[in-house]
Amino acid sequence: MRKILIFVAATLILAGSVSIYILKWRAKNDVKLRQLELIEEEKLPNIPPPKLIYGLVEDSFFIEKFKVARNQNLATILLSQNVDYPIINQLADNCCDVFDVKRIRAGNQYSMFYSRDSLRTPLWFVYEIDNTDFVVMQLSDSLKVRRDSKPVEIFRQTATGTINSSLWNTVSENKLNPLLAIELSEIYAWTVDFFGIEKGDNFTVIYDEMYVDSTSVGIAAIHAAEFNHKGRDYLAFRFPEDSTGWSYYDEEGNSLRKAFLKAPLKFSRISSRFSNSRLHPVLKIRRPHHGVDYAASAGTPVYAIGDGTVLHRGWDAKGGGNYIKIRHNSVYTSVYMHLQGFAKGVSKGGFVRQGQLIGYVGSSGLSTGPHLDFRMYRNGSPTDPLKVEAPPVEPIAEEKMTAYLEYIMPLKSELEKLDQQSSLLTAQGTQAPAESHAGSVHVQDYEFSLPGLKLFHQR
Repeated sequence: MRKILIFVAATLILAGSVSIYILKWRAKNDVKLRQLELIEEEKLPNIPPPKLIYGLVEDSFFIEKFKVARNQNLATILLSQNVDYPIINQLADNCCDVFDVKRIRAGNQYSMFYSRDSLRTPLWFVYEIDNTDFVVMQLSDSLKVRRDSKPVEIFRQTATGTINSSLWNTVSENKLNPLLAIELSEIYAWTVDFFGIEKGDNFTVIYDEMYVDSTSVGIAAIHAAEFNHKGRDYLAFRFPEDSTGWSYYDEEGNSLRKAFLKAPLKFSRISSRFSNSRLHPVLKIRRPHHGVDYAASAGTPVYAIGDGTVLHRGWDAKGGGNYIKIRHNSVYTSVYMHLQGFAKGVSKGGFVRQGQLIGYVGSSGLSTGPHLDFRMYRNGSPTDPLKVEAPPVEPIAEEKMTAYLEYIMPLKSELEKLDQQSSLLTAQGTQAPAESHAGSVHVQDYEFSLPGLKLFHQR
């Protein structure tokens, strides 16, 4: 028994010694192996990833950029690049489910990718559909076609402005994206009459702007805005209307949308107002002018001020020229006169939506120049369009009100902070607008985050 115990003890000691030796050997060799790996890593050159343009390796080609000339199409462009006609036909067929080649537009940019040898063989054609989307066509081998988009960066920005002449001028002359003026005018289309805008009116806005290659390509969304018009503040906050879209509401949850738009066209001026006795510019006699004249360039789009049924679409022999008459409900009817022409799809008896294109400014009938004579009737009697008070659309639902008020609280605080900063700058003389200027704008950039988007800083 004693011999057995001695044998077992000796075996355990031997096994332990072997295990310790193996562990030491492994640790020593692991260190040597790691040292060898580090040496090999140091020997490997630090090769940067290839630079891609439109998904193609830039260094593999000689690239030239062009603009589509007037009357050019896919065939004329590629024929000028010595691409054979059968290849062009096949490319057009391959494009059917990707891009309509008939929609290639003059002024848009396209790029040719050539081989880097002396032959300069055209290998790829890239057409830019707009600021973000493009279509890539392979000019050899399988003649593949694909549509893709450039990466878009989104920045949260703010701006405040004081107006001297118009919202459009204030935005454009202060080097903001002109689309900001259009977006604001659409948000406030039911509450602010932009044809009656006054010097000293001001705005504050919190918005997201989209950039491609450091160039602004559009407004992603306006989250909150404040427009002071004739001494009254109009607040607007973007909030989900339902699962399919967004709408704008004031600080109490009332919708900014109303039954009628404030005006049937954008960015013009009032040349004549509603009157019971006006000197007619053509007939040179005094007679009632039961409408509002909007001076605008021929061809300017005209929109329906509200949902309704088209009662008439045709010619008014009494001087109105081409005109459209829309019944909105049992009370209100609107009339649009002196049109150059009618929008496609607008016909007598048809239904039109609020904001739908119905025609174009012209000078038909008794008219001295391009303008829109816009009229409204209440229970069959003419009424001043500028004084019509339209009922609002449904407000925020009661069950959503608490969530809405919590959501707008930080946005409202940010608007107030921006107003205070703007007032301070004005008091210091920083924002004193000159007579010749449209107004003053301050722009501020800051971080933001949205689901599915990175954090960005304005460069």
